[in-house]
Amino acid sequence: MVAATDLNITALETEYSQKTPREILQFALGTFDNIAISFSGAEDVVLIDMASKITKDFRVFTLDTGRLHPETYQFLDEVRKHYGIKIEVMFPDAAEVQTLVEEKGLFSFYTDGHKECCGVRKVRPLRRKLNTLDAWITGQRKDQSPSTRNHIPVIEADAAFSTPDHSLVKFNPLASWSSAEVWSYIRALDVPYNKLHERGFVSIGCEPCTKAVLPNQHEREGRWWWEESTLKECGLHAGNLEK
Repeated sequence: MVAATDLNITALETEYSQKTPREILQFALGTFDNIAISFSGAEDVVLIDMASKITKDFRVFTLDTGRLHPETYQFLDEVRKHYGIKIEVMFPDAAEVQTLVEEKGLFSFYTDGHKECCGVRKVRPLRRKLNTLDAWITGQRKDQSPSTRNHIPVIEADAAFSTPDHSLVKFNPLASWSSAEVWSYIRALDVPYNKLHERGFVSIGCEPCTKAVLPNQHEREGRWWWEESTLKECGLHAGNLEK
C-alpha cells in the first residue's frame, strides 16, 4: 500500500498535468488501495464510467444532505443500478441538523450565508469519510468557477482535509476539461445524467440553494445566487478559496 507521504506530489502533478483523465484515474486507482470517487454530478459519473472500464474494484461515495432534489435521488439510484456498484452514502449528524433547524429554522442560509448549513450537512460528513481514506477523486473542473477553481491541479496534497496524523491525496482528473467535453463524453457513451439538466440546471446542489440558469449565464450562478460570486464554494473544496 502506498502512503501519501511516499509520493512526490509536485513532481507527479507536473508529470500528469499533461495526461488524459483516464491516465490520471488509472494512476490513482492503481496507486492507492484505500481510495474512493466522490459522486454527485455529471463530472463524477464520467469518472465512474471511466473507472468501470479500468477496473471492477473501485469505490464510490456520496453525501446525502437531506435537502437534495427528488431527481438527484433518482439519479443516484440509476447510477448504482447502471454500473452495478455500491454507493457509500454519508449522512449529516442528526443531532447537529436538529439543533440548527430548531435554533435558526430551515432556511437560515438565505440571511446569514450558506457556510453554516453546508458545514453541518456536507463538510463534516465529508470529513468523516475522508478520515477513513488515503486518497479521493473528484470531478472538479477549472472552468466551473474561474474565481475559485482556476488553479486546480490534477494531483494535490489535500491541505483542507489532511491532519497532522493523516495525509490525504486528492485527484482531479477532469480539471482541464470543459463542460462541453464532459457532455460530449456523456452523450457519446450514453452515460446516465441528472434529469434536472434538461430543465436548465447546470451545477446542481441542494434543492433550496440551486436554480436553473439562463442562456450564457455561468453554471455557478445557479448556486447560492443570493451571495457574492467569489464565495461560491460549500466547503468541500475549501482549499480553492485560498489559492
